[in-house]
Amino acid sequence: MDDTQSKKDPSTKQMEGLDHHYSHSDGKTVWSHCVVTAHLVSEEYSFACDFRSYFRKPYCEEEGLTFKSKNDLAIELIKDYESPTDEQIYVLVDSWYTSKKLVDACAAKGYHLIGGLRINRKIYPVGIGVKISEFASKYMEKDDTRSVTAGDHTYKIYEYEGKLSDIENVKVLLSWEDVFDSSESPFCILCTDCSLDVVTILRYYDVRWNIETGYRFFKDLLGFDHYQLLSHKGIERYWCIQFLTYNYLEYQRQEWKQPGIPMTIGDVVRRIRKDYLGQIVVYAYEQGLSKKPLADVLKQFKLTT
Repeated sequence: MDDTQSKKDPSTKQMEGLDHHYSHSDGKTVWSHCVVTAHLVSEEYSFACDFRSYFRKPYCEEEGLTFKSKNDLAIELIKDYESPTDEQIYVLVDSWYTSKKLVDACAAKGYHLIGGLRINRKIYPVGIGVKISEFASKYMEKDDTRSVTAGDHTYKIYEYEGKLSDIENVKVLLSWEDVFDSSESPFCILCTDCSLDVVTILRYYDVRWNIETGYRFFKDLLGFDHYQLLSHKGIERYWCIQFLTYNYLEYQRQEWKQPGIPMTIGDVVRRIRKDYLGQIVVYAYEQGLSKKPLADVLKQFKLTT
């Protein structure tokens, strides 16, 4: 689960649903539509699953809409998803979504949650509540951490299992890349499945990156934010087409990929465009051989009026 902004020029005042939303990638508020999305990863497949439009509270009050927070929308997506198998489902989120109500929504479905965690949350080592930031800077020593290698990276990890603020029992990892430094804030991960070891938690959380690369392909290759529609209903229909297109490309990626040779959605798009251009060249060549008038060929390609 995550959210993204579809940025528009400030002059586009007539589009429904536009508002000032904070963009983490830009580090500032931007004029945009905001959408909360779900991405599904299973084995080698990586699909754009579903989405919900997010509107800020003032906009909802103006338009007579029921306000739903980003966490509320994420919970809707979780409730709507039904696993087709008996496999364990893990919901992967960043620190914006690691709330008690989202954890509870996952638990109600039998899912576990793994997510980033803000350092102002409280843990309870030896039964005493303390903010993670304070615990890491004042009470931890180098010997409290251990080296863990996950992928190409080595981390210094402190592993805590117990109560977290208003959540009864979770596993929390405090991590520093390469070297422990009490003056540096740790990157924290929460996991509700306490049976997982540290390396598995890190490996599973890394899968969350699929949604980030998905956003990049949506915007750079598919024109996710290149619409000029005024009604928000029309915009959501456009996004539905985008999701269908993305998933077709993912299916095609699985069909075309070769063992040991990486292939991305971008590679699939470039191959389709190249094949399409080749078909046009062949068609134009065949029309030339058949002595079809140039004006007719141009008209068929809609290059003349």
